[in-house]
Amino acid sequence: MNRRNFLKVASLLPFTAPWVASSNPIPQTYRTNPDTPNVLIVVFDALSALNVSIYGYHRETMPNLARFAERASVYHNHCSGGNFTTPGTSSIFTGTYPWTHRALNLGATTTTTYASRNIFSEFGQNNYTRIGFSHNLWVTILLDSFQEHLEEFILPSEIAILDYHLSDNIFKSDIGLAFEAEYRFLNKPGKMSNSVFSSPILGSIKMFVNKMLEKKYIQDFPRGLPGFHDIVYTLEDTIDWIIDKLGNWPQPFLSYLHMMPPHDPYHTRKEFVNRFWDDWQPTGKPDHFFANYYGSQDELNAQRVFYDEYILYVDSEFGRLHDFLQDNAYYENTIVVFTSDHGEMFERKIWNHNTPTLYEPIIRVPLLISIPNETSRQDIYAPTSCVDLLPTLLHLTGRSIPEWCEGQVLPPYSQREARPDRSLFVVEAKENAKTQPLQKATIAMINGDYKLIYYRGYDGYDNVFELFNLRHDPEELDDIFETRTEVASELKKELLAKIEEKDKPFLDTEGA
Repeated sequence: MNRRNFLKVASLLPFTAPWVASSNPIPQTYRTNPDTPNVLIVVFDALSALNVSIYGYHRETMPNLARFAERASVYHNHCSGGNFTTPGTSSIFTGTYPWTHRALNLGATTTTTYASRNIFSEFGQNNYTRIGFSHNLWVTILLDSFQEHLEEFILPSEIAILDYHLSDNIFKSDIGLAFEAEYRFLNKPGKMSNSVFSSPILGSIKMFVNKMLEKKYIQDFPRGLPGFHDIVYTLEDTIDWIIDKLGNWPQPFLSYLHMMPPHDPYHTRKEFVNRFWDDWQPTGKPDHFFANYYGSQDELNAQRVFYDEYILYVDSEFGRLHDFLQDNAYYENTIVVFTSDHGEMFERKIWNHNTPTLYEPIIRVPLLISIPNETSRQDIYAPTSCVDLLPTLLHLTGRSIPEWCEGQVLPPYSQREARPDRSLFVVEAKENAKTQPLQKATIAMINGDYKLIYYRGYDGYDNVFELFNLRHDPEELDDIFETRTEVASELKKELLAKIEEKDKPFLDTEGA
């Protein structure tokens, strides 16, 4: 069914209908050679591993993911590259940390070097069909920058119930740049009141359309339809579309599919509303310098409940995809990856992921990998990073790993034992210029049981370190930076040396 853009919505809205999935089995002619398996990467945005039941969470949030886990390697200490979409997703794409690929800022892209050094360019050999899709505007901008390495680049409007954006209709050859410009213009203080974008007419139309949508979907989504960045969608439509497309993509394929839920707003489906109003209380934690939530902790706990109920919706729809893959023998010839780009916070008076902090809820994300004909579960407890995904997929499909990759092949697929002293990094620098050294940033380094967090360049919070032993203090309540001086000194020295190394290409040599 043809998806509507904003200009068409007034006439087409009354006739909206969900995608209907094809019930036809996959044609046998599309079966791939087992030596070149398909790669299907499924990403759900802002999904914290600490809120997922297979990782020990108190609430049973993802029973369908638990079914998938029975045929997968499950990574229990997996971290993102950043604490929001742009750096986290870019690290998945490039196998490098944000201080290398430099997609640091909201809506940024990688450096031109990594526009041709990424998962899509690496899978350009051996006739892989490469597909990219996301509900998320910032991921769409990244995918647009990789378009020369994609056979199919799918815009959110193709699957959305409603997309108010004009960019993809007017600027088809510069979608990423146009999306960013449109977003920043619409959100700029003091924007022109006589602009067609911000006129009262547009506001009135949006209000009318939103009321129509609410009336149509209120029974299924009593809190409102899922949506973000002026895009309205359902996961039902999206999963139906994926199922329909899977039988038509020439194999072998590499497909990156990035869904927005459970990112806020937490608009779950009706059967999951009020499922988790229980007496359980998360561990209380002190307010942080970067607190961004000014309600009570009880109100913040209520946001967590809404989030957990939204995760149930994600799990339900992923369960439908899992059943389709299983029933149609995809697990015989497809590597399936389930992960997220970053997590979400409901503690220390910090809500969501708009924060300079890098605590575990916001950087620990799920990772599950199922390889063809895998029939048992393996639990991996070694610390791992999203930069490991690219070299692992290259290894599993028989490709060489480029020297610029900063990750390594994940266990159990590597023939080498995971190094216990290996350091992993997470970088937050959304206020730092892309082409400048890291002057305002938060960097976390994980080494064995220890996690060092460094705050640099913030007013009132500059040159501050925190150190935690995650094995003995998984809630990060006991900062031991001042008491474990030997460990702290050693880790601090390593981290500062690494930052200096990564800053070198961006230093002003003339002023040095």
